[in-house]
Amino acid sequence: MRRRAELFYQQLDALQALRHTVRGELLAESRKHQAVKILRQIPSIGPLRAAQLVAVMQTPHRFRSKRQLWTYSGLAVETHDSSQYRFVDGQLQRSKKPQQVRGLNQNHNHAMKEIFKSAALSATRRAGPFQDFYEGLLAKGMKPELACLTLARKIAATTLTLWKKGECFDARYVKPQAA
Repeated sequence: MRRRAELFYQQLDALQALRHTVRGELLAESRKHQAVKILRQIPSIGPLRAAQLVAVMQTPHRFRSKRQLWTYSGLAVETHDSSQYRFVDGQLQRSKKPQQVRGLNQNHNHAMKEIFKSAALSATRRAGPFQDFYEGLLAKGMKPELACLTLARKIAATTLTLWKKGECFDARYVKPQAA
């Protein structure tokens, strides 16, 4: 048992050294892309997250809208609707029953979700426009989990817009939520 643990620790040490080397190479390769310079301007998107975004997304033109990016990233809310229409006295009428919220979509890119959710989490802890946006949501009475999800969606939408247009980040576009 002890020998097995020693071997596992040796393997872990080798993997940590390899991880450090690969991370350096990823950052060096990412500096060659113009998109990384644009993405790094966004608060809470550092050099590693920008490199991961470029590696995973490849191009922002894969997505026509922010909603498609949200779905791909696992940040889209899934609803279920049964029987939108029903017959009443022989007439077809729209049902008044509201859609049922099922949660976030399950078929998504896990790396993208991790990037945006971790960016949102770090943005809640660091002063800036995204923290003001988050605190505005909390002031309106939103639960912290939902406010963090909304912030992740905001960061994803901002990322997509800036990357597509090739513009610089401007904090005026992140409007704080008034109470």
